[in-house]
Amino acid sequence: MSDSDTVLTDQIPPDREVIVVDADQNSGGIRWKELWRYRELIWIFAGRDIKVRYRQTIVGIAWTVIQPLAQMLAFNGLFQLLKSEPVQGNVPAPVTIFCGLLLYQLFAGILATATGCLVDNRQMVTKVYFPRLVLPLSATLRPLLDFGIGMVVLLLLMLWYQIPPRSTLLLSPFLIVLTAIAGLSIGLWLSALNAHYRDFGYVVPFMLQLGMVVSPVLYESRLIPARWTWLYHLNPMAVLLDGFRWSLLGTGFPAWDGLLISVVALITLLISGVWYFQRVERFLADHI
Repeated sequence: MSDSDTVLTDQIPPDREVIVVDADQNSGGIRWKELWRYRELIWIFAGRDIKVRYRQTIVGIAWTVIQPLAQMLAFNGLFQLLKSEPVQGNVPAPVTIFCGLLLYQLFAGILATATGCLVDNRQMVTKVYFPRLVLPLSATLRPLLDFGIGMVVLLLLMLWYQIPPRSTLLLSPFLIVLTAIAGLSIGLWLSALNAHYRDFGYVVPFMLQLGMVVSPVLYESRLIPARWTWLYHLNPMAVLLDGFRWSLLGTGFPAWDGLLISVVALITLLISGVWYFQRVERFLADHI
């Protein structure tokens, strides 16, 4: 605390609490107590995003279901025209495709929203103090709400195609949480980079389109040649999509070596993402 700060605090009655915001405090790790104290902001930002997205829309939140359903019908029709089956086994292709699209939509929604969270809120970031980590964390809630609505449709599809529930269904929440962490981890990197270089905001849609191709959203990982699987599993979504289908539909369980590679890659992304985000956080007001 500087001498001028000491003079100011001396003029405040002793029964008043004094909170000094020092930029140097941001150089450490995550301040969990402070983040918990601002937890209500996460819900406020998420609620605002939900209202803004569905305000003045005709079908409202039904868009979260229309998009994956339309994509599922389009891709399923394409595979039928080509007389090709993207999956094997007794599970109908529409259910398998919708299952992959739904989980990938969760990942893509979190990543895209987190990438723009700092730039979209730059007026608040430059004028009001709060833990900046609140913004990417709030970016996970709206996609999770959309995913929950889509899960109802997926369960109805399983009922329509007479796919019985499995005991492994209980493991699906764990895979959903890992998917949210994957989107958040990459989103932390991209949000910090996007605050300095707006180019990343334009790159993200292309990345997500490319990610749908290199991830088993519309096909199974068995189609990947064995010599490339180690590189393929560096993409955490590859194992998460296979595991999600396995937990719900009983398709093939992901390979253990691929699972280990993906988990290590995910942990690395999360730790490095938090580190880089908090490093950039100290200079946001000057560069955003």
